[in-house]
Amino acid sequence: MHSKALAGKLTGARLVAAFLCGCVLFNYPILSLFDGGAALFGIPVLYAYVFAAWGGLILMMAWIIERRVE
Repeated sequence: MHSKALAGKLTGARLVAAFLCGCVLFNYPILSLFDGGAALFGIPVLYAYVFAAWGGLILMMAWIIERRVE
């Protein structure tokens, strides 16, 4: 098997893992941990968590896609 074909399969598997990680991060039990009414710099903690998790997933997917195969 060529290294590019193997790299494509690994990239696909990593993207699926990122998707599943996003499903866990945005599911009810995890979101309920941050729904306490507290604020962080005037922003509700739940909103800060959702924004940070969303940004983290975008960064993770960009890192996965932009990796160079050697």
